[in-house]
Amino acid sequence: MDSLTRRRFLRASGVVGGAALAAGAGGFGLAELLRTASKEPAGGLPGKTNKVVIVTLYGGNDGLNTVIPYADSAYHSARPELAYAPEKVLRLDNALGLNPVMKGLKRLWDENRLAIVLGVGYPKPDRSHFRSMDIWQTASPGSPVNTGWVGRWLDGTKAPVEAAVSFEPVLPPLLAGRTRVGACVSYRGLALPPWIEPGVVSALGRTEPDEPAMQARAAAAYADLISMERVVREPGQTIGSPEAADDGVGPATGTGAGNALAAQLALVARCVEAGVSTQVYSVSLGGFDTHAEERTGHEMLLTQLDQALTGFVARMARTEAGRQVSVVVYSEFGRRVRANASDGTDHGTAGPVFVLGAPAVGGFYGEQPNLTDLDDGDLKATMDFRDVFGTVLSSVLRADPSRYIDDYRGSVLPFVRSD
Repeated sequence: MDSLTRRRFLRASGVVGGAALAAGAGGFGLAELLRTASKEPAGGLPGKTNKVVIVTLYGGNDGLNTVIPYADSAYHSARPELAYAPEKVLRLDNALGLNPVMKGLKRLWDENRLAIVLGVGYPKPDRSHFRSMDIWQTASPGSPVNTGWVGRWLDGTKAPVEAAVSFEPVLPPLLAGRTRVGACVSYRGLALPPWIEPGVVSALGRTEPDEPAMQARAAAAYADLISMERVVREPGQTIGSPEAADDGVGPATGTGAGNALAAQLALVARCVEAGVSTQVYSVSLGGFDTHAEERTGHEMLLTQLDQALTGFVARMARTEAGRQVSVVVYSEFGRRVRANASDGTDHGTAGPVFVLGAPAVGGFYGEQPNLTDLDDGDLKATMDFRDVFGTVLSSVLRADPSRYIDDYRGSVLPFVRSD
């Protein structure tokens, strides 16, 4: 391929712009990330291999139809069309159970590898998606700030960029500090038109003599996208693959467009198994803003969540490095107790947080909010979200939570083993 044609293709594909971004803060390629495997663990913590995967459920997950208070008559009367009959729920105790589609997480619960923190929220709730997510990611409910709590940890430990990595399309505020920033490596990889031959694509990633530095960097970035696409689809490297099904985590599923979270977790798994020095990973799943016809859409999302998480945990259990990985799952708010007129639910407040993986100490933490003692129709939080993230800082990252979370007054919760 002649250099002029190659340059035009790179520019048309947008990769040159992506490579320019990669030259600045936050840009990182998969190949470059995998090369950090020879380094000590990031964050200034030699010898520490604990890692955490933070899973964000964008849109406001309906916690009451995720961790279901099936024995509470107030639940059934508030949402008669949406409530699950007690006999359908995957019971965790005599009061609470999981949504019927979450069979994999129920198995993890039975194996003491799933912790559920109940009623998690923040003071003076805000029902705006943007403000509420900003509060969760910055851990600053009192006033807006421009750094995330993980970003402040990056600042405080003078960590390199690969210490915290997002496999989302854009870098979340969570990983932004004042002087440091995490890396953003989008899971989406490369989508090619059907008329382009694989050989042509491979040629785009090869360097050529005497080409401009930026063009060479663009080609490297393009090759990296091809590599990432192969990683998330590689046999034996997928989350929810037949190998995962053999571990009792449910049916085999792919990791591509059908389950965005599984695709991101496949990349996390590859990095963990390669020995990459990253300690914090950020991944996400969207679509939880269920204002209408909630039942079908919510079950679909919870199925994706269940399969992605349980497949990932099963894969992590196979290696020593994987057994050091904790997973924390949260959403910006729950939904209102009472269903709306469209068979959906509107923006609410408190909801459950899941913690899972080999280091997790299974069971319930905190208190289930009272469904009859409400604040303007919303649940009253019984657990401050800063206690959850403070525990992650203390027990996983071996950091003092008060250094990175303003007004932190909480205590460390025992949902993660600290040894």
